[in-house]
Amino acid sequence: MRFDTRCVRAAIEPDPVTGAIVPPIYQSATFVLPEVGRDLGYDYTRSTNPTRRVLEEQMAAIEGVKHGIAFASGMSAVDAVMRLFKPGDHIVSSDDVYGGVSRLFNRILTDYGLEFTYVNSSDPAEVEAAIRPATKMVWIETPTNPLLKVTDVEAVGKIAHEHGLLFGVDSTFATPYHLRPAAYGADIVMHSTTKYLSGHNLIIGGILLTDRDDLQEKLKYIQKAVGAVPSPFDCWLVMEGLKTLSLRMARHAASALRLAGYLESHPKVARVFFPGLESHPMHQVAARQMEKGFSGMISFELKGGADAGLELMNSVRLCALAESLGAVETMITHPASMTHAEVPVDERRARGLGDGLVRLSVGIEDVEDILEDLEQALAKVG
Repeated sequence: MRFDTRCVRAAIEPDPVTGAIVPPIYQSATFVLPEVGRDLGYDYTRSTNPTRRVLEEQMAAIEGVKHGIAFASGMSAVDAVMRLFKPGDHIVSSDDVYGGVSRLFNRILTDYGLEFTYVNSSDPAEVEAAIRPATKMVWIETPTNPLLKVTDVEAVGKIAHEHGLLFGVDSTFATPYHLRPAAYGADIVMHSTTKYLSGHNLIIGGILLTDRDDLQEKLKYIQKAVGAVPSPFDCWLVMEGLKTLSLRMARHAASALRLAGYLESHPKVARVFFPGLESHPMHQVAARQMEKGFSGMISFELKGGADAGLELMNSVRLCALAESLGAVETMITHPASMTHAEVPVDERRARGLGDGLVRLSVGIEDVEDILEDLEQALAKVG
């Protein structure tokens, strides 16, 4: 199957009992055994569930790998990856990561003996320079949240593997429609299914994808032991969202490119962060490894700083002031006070995350309506 067909049909079979074209929701905590020591493939939903299994197989096919392991949130998926390591192990991470990942790494996992070094992973030399004898993994986001930095996945993957390290990629912003990191050497690919994959602001979820049987075995055991699993209904909602992934991502990407160009030319905008613009320092890398466009996320700084940014966000009418991203609705966020509020101020500024930064998740509304909303809000700034 080609990609668009996989989104609609991969792992989806008519229900053998009724012929239903949509997989059933097996909203059951437990399953009756035919006899002691024998089951029908399922015994308890924390271990596995028919609906979750279909989602995991569907996502593995879409990503182009063998295995999928679904979790109750993107953060629980990241946490499961970190449970592969032991006290004293060291991880090299992208410096511009989602604020929840920073919180997990710096305020929880360090208490259990894991060590982290943050680098600008857009520069492979920085990644290699940070590797030391205790390093076990390189973990990157691309594009990053919220500065839309881009990493050359193939180059960094080669460095990781030359040093015998695991290579993990959070590809939530790109989705498999634009980027499939396993094709470039990633051992583990992570997505927050909350975002583009489900696409409708209905669920919280995450998934890990891998081609390696050994990692699947370990991560599946962690999934069962810890129990941070999505409900069957949430899995079903993600599966339904995946059927329109190609259509939605094409619209997100096309509209974002139009809006990024408009913002870059606006006299009140100081800087725009969007990989599809030629002004982006990693535009050529993004164009090479991101298929079919550059997704739907834009960040930008206004010349008036924090006050201007807050005034803009308080003036929008169509754009929703909300924390999340990747849904059909356009959403606007102030990272310094919302998604990255718990990142210390000095750390945010060292990463280039200014107090006036605005993050825009471009929805699938008519792009002219989004543009007009930004125009009227920008007119009120300053």
